[in-house]
Amino acid sequence: MSIVQNIGVIGGTGQLGWAIVQGVLADGLVAPKELWVSNRSGKSSVLGEWSEVNVTTCNQELVDACQVVILSVPPHLLSTIQINAKDCLVVSVMAGVSIEMIKRHTGANRIVRAMSSPAAAQRLAYSPWCVNAQVTDKEREKVALIFDACGLADQVPDEDQIDRFTVLTGPVPGFVAFYADCMVDYAVKRGISHEVAKRAILQLFLASGTLMAQSTMSPGEHVQQMIDYSGTTAAGLETMKKSPIAADIAHGLDMAYNKTQTIGGQSD
Repeated sequence: MSIVQNIGVIGGTGQLGWAIVQGVLADGLVAPKELWVSNRSGKSSVLGEWSEVNVTTCNQELVDACQVVILSVPPHLLSTIQINAKDCLVVSVMAGVSIEMIKRHTGANRIVRAMSSPAAAQRLAYSPWCVNAQVTDKEREKVALIFDACGLADQVPDEDQIDRFTVLTGPVPGFVAFYADCMVDYAVKRGISHEVAKRAILQLFLASGTLMAQSTMSPGEHVQQMIDYSGTTAAGLETMKKSPIAADIAHGLDMAYNKTQTIGGQSD
């Protein structure tokens, strides 16, 4: 028997929805025959080995069959969902869409707001989530299991933190790719072939992320360790710390956060 029964994902063949579907199925959290996906085409070809997954074009049919309904559609399409989910636990991974808006559009009383990423397909996502007061302890346990199947997850205290994490951890690879691209560009402009530079920098980021994830040290401690070593990296880090780069990064993140306040219509 499945650990969590009857999960439905509205928008379950989109990039994020499909990633979450893959995460929970690969984890064995839910059996394919107890998972529902709705999409506009009703096509199930993307499901591959999980052919037992139920596919429908009718969102309400999915809602009526499921205890947990995950909303994973673009924020501007919220009004097109048209469901009555008053008896379901509704979990939204739509950026910038508030719990109050979800309640108005779905009729749900028990609502979870979360953020995840397409890395859920490889069970590498970070998924923070928060709940309204009506969500029970048992339901919180289910939510934790769903997002743990997608990578790492934490319950956070409020919706503002979900918006912050939408900016910080949602855009995979996003900001990390920008930094990597700057390093590739640096190498190419100094005579290294683009292909070799790309391979080197991608391996650097893979190794760095793995080592930091497995370490007990914080990112700041890793930086200080390299500075204390007083080698070539220290010279670069010291210069960067004196530059406006940290403030520029913060400004960019603030602009992305500001976008979360309007993308789902929260300012209406």
